[in-house]
Amino acid sequence: MDITDKQFEAANQRAADKKALFPSVLSVRYDRRVARVVIVLASGLELAFSPRQVQGLEHAHPAELADAEISPSGLAIHFPHLDADLYLPALLEGFLGSKRWMASEIGKIGGKASSEAKSKAARENGKLGGRPRKHKELSAV
Repeated sequence: MDITDKQFEAANQRAADKKALFPSVLSVRYDRRVARVVIVLASGLELAFSPRQVQGLEHAHPAELADAEISPSGLAIHFPHLDADLYLPALLEGFLGSKRWMASEIGKIGGKASSEAKSKAARENGKLGGRPRKHKELSAV
């Protein structure tokens, strides 16, 4: 499929619009001392986060994070050893992962929550033999 000049100009305009909304990445590094990826933006803002909290980097070893590269647009970071990319607008909008991935991570945290009321209810349920069994209904064949 050939790209027309009009389509090419439209794509360039969309890229320029996106670039105007988000500051470019000036530098990226992995700080082994604090086990954080550190991103410095053109706005002066520095982002530092644990790779375990980022979709695609959660199982990475420090050596795999050391040679991150900034994309030509300045809006993405590539980790060659992992073949993983972080797109800065999505990173900032989804808070370190896609909305679905973040929802699953938040759900894991919520499931670990403990309170006196929750502990008391678990003890009471235990006295009663725990959660009732589900009965399979017999179906006629």
